[in-house]
Amino acid sequence: MRKAPEPTKVQGAFQNQDQQRDSIKPARFLGTDNPRHLRAIAALLARPLPRENLDSVAGASNSPELVAELRRRGLEVPCERIHFIDRDGRDCRPGVYHLSDADRRKVHQWQAKRQQGGRA
Repeated sequence: MRKAPEPTKVQGAFQNQDQQRDSIKPARFLGTDNPRHLRAIAALLARPLPRENLDSVAGASNSPELVAELRRRGLEVPCERIHFIDRDGRDCRPGVYHLSDADRRKVHQWQAKRQQGGRA
């Protein structure tokens, strides 16, 4: 059995940059004009949604990337893994997206500024 090669210093540097970039989150929700984002936010304000439902509501085929975009814009959008039995009787752990209380405050503040005529 061969041992995997050790990462070079250059590869390690890129990995650290990626980790740092991913750990930096904007302090506030920067807003969006993207129709998919707006549909997803409206649906998540109403109720938590599993990935498949968020795909359908937002009109996207990759809601995890859509959620990642919202996270890059300043929302947390936590994903809670729930216990579920699929149609074949197997145990599975699908994720359900929801807005945190802080997300709701950020969205409501952004919507209020937007209605006042200012773009946040």
